[in-house]
Parts: sequence; C-alpha cells; structure tokens
Amino acid sequence: MSTGRFRSGGRDKCRLHMVTWNVATAEPPEDVTSLLQLDVQPPTDLYVIGLQEVNATPIRFISDLIAEDSWSHVFMDTLAPRGFVKVTSVRMQGLLLLVFAKQIHLPFIRNIQTTYTRTGIFGYWGNKGGVSVRFSFYGHMVCFLNCHLAAHMNYSLQRVDEFEYILEAQDFDLYDTPQIRDHKVVFWFGDLNFRIADHGLHFLRSSINSGRLNLLWNKDQLIMMKKKEPFLQEFEEGPLDFKPTYKFDRNSDTYDTRAPKSWLGFNGKKRKPAWTDRILWRIKPKTLPSEDDEEEKASTSTVDGQDEFPILVTQDKYTSDMSYGVSDHKPVIATFSLDLRKCFDTPLVHVSPVGVWSADQDALLTYTIQEDFMSSTWDWIGLYKVGFKSAADYETFVWVREDDLPEINEVIQRSVEKDEIPLLGGQYVLGYYSTNMQSIIGLSASFQILESKRAVMEGLVPEDINGFNK
Repeated sequence: MSTGRFRSGGRDKCRLHMVTWNVATAEPPEDVTSLLQLDVQPPTDLYVIGLQEVNATPIRFISDLIAEDSWSHVFMDTLAPRGFVKVTSVRMQGLLLLVFAKQIHLPFIRNIQTTYTRTGIFGYWGNKGGVSVRFSFYGHMVCFLNCHLAAHMNYSLQRVDEFEYILEAQDFDLYDTPQIRDHKVVFWFGDLNFRIADHGLHFLRSSINSGRLNLLWNKDQLIMMKKKEPFLQEFEEGPLDFKPTYKFDRNSDTYDTRAPKSWLGFNGKKRKPAWTDRILWRIKPKTLPSEDDEEEKASTSTVDGQDEFPILVTQDKYTSDMSYGVSDHKPVIATFSLDLRKCFDTPLVHVSPVGVWSADQDALLTYTIQEDFMSSTWDWIGLYKVGFKSAADYETFVWVREDDLPEINEVIQRSVEKDEIPLLGGQYVLGYYSTNMQSIIGLSASFQILESKRAVMEGLVPEDINGFNK
C-alpha cells in the first residue's frame, strides 16, 4: 500500500504538520482551516496538535471524560472529511494532545501508548507537566511530548528541571523504547514558558516592531539554557523568525496593554512579549562503540537498524498564525518532512468484504493474518463510513473468531447481520482493530453498500425520484 510520496523501495517522504497553542480556557474558533493549512502542497500525512489550558474546571473536565471536548470535536469535524482519522489523544486537565493520520497510513501506526506527568504543585496537580503519545510509524519509533512548564521570568532553571524530570519519569512498557529518549525521533513542544531576559519593555517592543527579532535571540532563556545544558543541546529548533507569541490582548494582535493597577499595594505590570510557545525535535544519537567492540561494530553497521532504516527530519516551516485572537497566546505551527525508509509496507491483517452488501441480507467478510502478532479474542472488525473520525466511530462491528488462534494466511470468514448494515448504503471500509496495539492494523479497500429495499419501505427515501421509480 503506497501513496505518490510513499515510494516502495528506496526512501519515502512523509509530511508532518504540528501545532502548539495555549488556548487560555477559550472555546475553539469556528474555523481552524488557516491553522491546519489544509490545501498545502505536498499534502499533509500526519497532524499533531498540542493544546494547553483547555477549559479544565472540575465539572467541565468530568464531562470531557464522558464525551470528546469541544476542541477535539472541531479538529475531528474539520479533518475527517479530508480523510484524516484521529489515531489517539491524551488529556491531563488543561493539557490535550491529538494525533491525526491520513487513512491510508493507519495500518502502519502501531504500538500506540500515551502517558502523562504532573509537575504542578509538587507533582499533585495537572495544571503543569507533560502529556505524550508514542507509536511506531512504518517501524520507526516516534514520540510527541506536549508540555506546559512553570510560568514567570525567574523560573528558567525550574523549567529545565521540570523538563528533565518529565523525560526521566515517563516510561512505556516496551523493551526497546522504555523512555522518551529511546525513541528514534522525539518532538518536544508546548507552552514552555521561557522568557526574554534582561531587555526592557521598550527595547523589546521596538525590536519587534522594526522586525529585528534577531536582537532578542541571545537573551531568550531557552537558547541561553541550551548553551549550558548538554541534554538540551540534543534538541534542535528552527530560527525564531516570527513575533513572540505571548502576551496579546484577546481578539487583537496588540501586545498586552493593561494599564498598571494598584490592588492592596501591589502594582500590576504589563507582561513582556516572549516566545513561550515552541516546537523542537531530537534525533536519537548513534551510540558510540567502545574500543572492545569497535571491530565487531564495523562489520555489522550495515545491518544495524539505525543505519539500515534511518530517518531524516527537515523543518520546512516554523511560524505563528496571528489571525487567531481567542487566546492571549498565538498558535505556533511547524511543518516537517520526514525522510525515511519503511521497515515494512504490508498490513498485519488483510480484510475484505465478500460479495454484494446491503441491508436486505446478511453480509460476509474475510480476514487473513499476514504476519504473526499478539492477537486477542477482544480484537474486532469495524464497519466504517468513508470519512470516519476515529477507531470508535464505527457503524457496527463483529468480534474476530474466538475459538482458536488463526494460522498465518488462513482465510477466516465472519458474517454481519443485515439489521446492523446501514439502510441507505454509501461508501464504506472495514477495519481490523487490535486491542493490544490500540490501533487499526488492517483496512479494506473502500466498497459500496447498496441502498436497501427496506429504506424505501420505511420511507427513508422517496419511491419516485426525478420521475424514475426506484
């Protein structure tokens, strides 16, 4: 299975679009088209969206656990008609991380895991910390980490300590990638809250207004801390060629204009602009061989997984979108080209409809395990309308065979009762969902379900359309 940019053999290119945005408890705007740059060429393969300060009042948070939050809804409603499916999401109070993939890539996104780490109020409160998603993408282990770190000018060291703690505290139950830094590629992003030190408000504003942003870079706290901390030096970042994204008056592109106030003797201050919202990435460094095994390494380096299946990350764009004003932060966008060799390009399971499908009769499907994996009797095959939003967005499903484990290449048949098949028909796909891998690992080609005779009988469609009797 391949697309125009995913060539079989040789190297393949994938386009990744990332967003980080502190939404300051606001409701989403109606239109997120500009944010997602939907019509960009070449088209996007993966969307990763990290939000901070999503409305997290106790009642609101509990309701979001039962149903998707409003931000997830607006992104799913926008992306699903374009053929993007929500792969997974993770939420920790105000922190939300969403991953979407083009439908064709779903069978090659495996071993999805999510986790989170609290750092707010001594680690007991989730208003600050990090949420992460990790998965294997065509065999390449990638991890996305969305953070909201400690605020205020004087806490630069604490922010670095919090980030280091998150890197060490988060773990995954996979032997080859137990921690974040074990992944081949890590993307670190969010409201990292680093400020611009030393410069006064007037100098900051005049540098921004005159477009001389480079005058501010050497006093950006993250750039300064990277010079001191070796583990930060492993993370790359593109040039900050966009205006600082914090702090703005809402519904404007004017920086904080609050007049100083006096309350019980304390003076309010205008917040200095800062690049609080950032997107960085890290390629796993190659381990240096010791003298003892240098000879052995030299002979095996060509078959080492890191060398045989390398991945190159190129940042194509790093900017902000000033058109959104619902928050006092502006969203930051980064796009990347992932240049990789696929470790595999065959789905674990082949799924296919059999014969004609309509709600007038029971339907048949077949599935075949094409490669050994940890299957489960809790695995299921869903019927999805083309344009579905997530693995849970099925019309109906059937459990896989329960009696004994299937042999590789054995063709197994299951039936779907006619009462479960949509009466009006349309374009559909079948997806095999692996409970252990938390992902769809096999998708059929799209197929037509015919409009049933029952649809006419039950008055769902008129008997006579445009003069032709149906």
